[in-house]
Amino acid sequence: MTRRPLSVRGIQKVATTILLVWVSVFALLFYYSLNFSIAISVADSMITSGLLAAACICLSSLLGYYQPKDETILFVLGLTVVLALIITVISKVALHALFGADLTYVSFLKLSLTVRFIVIFVFLAWCALASILWYRLEDQSATQERLLAAQNLYREAELNKLRHQLQPHFLFNSLNSVYALTIVNPKEAGSMITRLAAFLRGTLKRDDEVWVAVREEMEYIQLYLDIEKVRFSHRLNLDISVAEETLDFKLPGTLLQPIVENAIKFGLYNTSAAITIVMRVYMENDVLIIETSNPFDPEMKATGGTGFGLSAIKRRLYLLFADENLLGTRATADNLFITTLKIPQRNDQDIIN
Repeated sequence: MTRRPLSVRGIQKVATTILLVWVSVFALLFYYSLNFSIAISVADSMITSGLLAAACICLSSLLGYYQPKDETILFVLGLTVVLALIITVISKVALHALFGADLTYVSFLKLSLTVRFIVIFVFLAWCALASILWYRLEDQSATQERLLAAQNLYREAELNKLRHQLQPHFLFNSLNSVYALTIVNPKEAGSMITRLAAFLRGTLKRDDEVWVAVREEMEYIQLYLDIEKVRFSHRLNLDISVAEETLDFKLPGTLLQPIVENAIKFGLYNTSAAITIVMRVYMENDVLIIETSNPFDPEMKATGGTGFGLSAIKRRLYLLFADENLLGTRATADNLFITTLKIPQRNDQDIIN
């Protein structure tokens, strides 16, 4: 709901101060400059100023409920002219009824009607324009808040979609691995299915966790690597190094598994030799760095895939940090494919949950 200007405590204080100063100045002007009595000076100032204040409140409230889309200026000018005439007439009648016996004041009252009308009109016009500006700024602020809320909802929905898509993506690849293992080593297939069930059970438990500690994510990755070790046995070697100071830092959940899966696919699928996948987790300038490297044969084509894993990671990182450069890949001269993941560490209030 749009706030009214006079509902703001700060504006109420300022408006009250201006009204008191206005009444005091005009009362003193009537008393000292025009030599009217204290009663006439105070009554004239209070009645005129009171009616003007009441008109400003009504005008501001009316503009809060209704503003024409077209010809707003003409509407406001017409409204202020009518209100200025009403205030001028009411103040004249009231003051004449109170001090009609004072012919000097009555004569002054008649002569000053035009000036009073102009002053009241200018004040009301200023009040109307200030109110219109206030309400339009309030509308813009409300629109901006709704837009940001909609963007946040869209971003959260897309994040959830990406996270949930990773589960069937991994599951399909794991089932292919189980199928292949049943052919070459049926005995180990049962062990792999058991580990896969444990892995998926852990996935379901952390389904609602967007941010997890490094130690939790590495335990999750170890479950996945245990599954792959069953399939590839001695061909898959791991060299994992996690700096002690990084264990309690946060990163988006289930972010590393597609990277490790990618390293295994490009490192092992097209070779019968043993390979070593290296993972390094460390801090650098308040940024969590996770490097994963795997050897590859530049002369052999990788097994076809959708490329969903790394693209999903890039999209998630962009939605969380609005930065497209947090995931990088490169190939070295000695045929190592290196994936570098950077996770800026922020205060808790800055992290999108």
